[in-house]
Amino acid sequence: MARFAASLTYLFTELPMLQRFAAARRAGFDGVEILFPYDLATKDLKAAAQDAGLEFIVLNTPPPNWAGGPRGFAAEPGNQSRFRSDFERALRFAEALKVRHIHIMSGKAQGDQARQVMIDNLTWACRRAPHASLVIEPVNAGDIPGYFLNSYALAADIIEQVAAPNLGLQFDAYHAHLISGDVVATWHHYSNLVRHIQIAGVPDRHEPRHGDIDYVRFFREIDDSGYMGWVGAEYTPQTTTEAGLRWLRE
Repeated sequence: MARFAASLTYLFTELPMLQRFAAARRAGFDGVEILFPYDLATKDLKAAAQDAGLEFIVLNTPPPNWAGGPRGFAAEPGNQSRFRSDFERALRFAEALKVRHIHIMSGKAQGDQARQVMIDNLTWACRRAPHASLVIEPVNAGDIPGYFLNSYALAADIIEQVAAPNLGLQFDAYHAHLISGDVVATWHHYSNLVRHIQIAGVPDRHEPRHGDIDYVRFFREIDDSGYMGWVGAEYTPQTTTEAGLRWLRE
């Protein structure tokens, strides 16, 4: 059975970041995610997670201000040095916090050159940190227009080309539905590549309870598949986080 992690970037936002860890534990989560934790000291983040008895599951690289900032550089021609320096910073945080996965974002680009740049950058990153689990995630074109990694077929192709044992797929059900229209079919086709799952309702990215995705069925499918990893709750609560957690208790 999968275990659930709270994205503290989205959940319990009525509290300061370091207080969100304890709130997540009280709500029933066993792990946490933070998109870009780089504005806080690793010692404080580590202490908050340890005090709450929570595991750090995933963080994103690179670490710019995510509110309107760039969405990665892995596929952007000419930004290889920026990609490497940002990856090094993310790696330091991941090692200090014992994070399970580092999500590498492609950035906005297009064409064969961008594909080759991403393959080259990921090959370098996998060799630079063979002990780290690295993941890439397709993002729907409506949420981030121009984002390079916008299909599962492309992600699978890049993973195959890099051919590194520490590179896999981050499967965000919200994006999968908006990309393919069929979360379960997409899951069955690519589940062998998946290292981490994230969830949110469609179309408004609220709780994974109402909307276009049948999450009862999806959770059953991932359990039946034998997936033993984590599921990250990465959604914006309709009201307060606590008021919307019925899906987790169920």
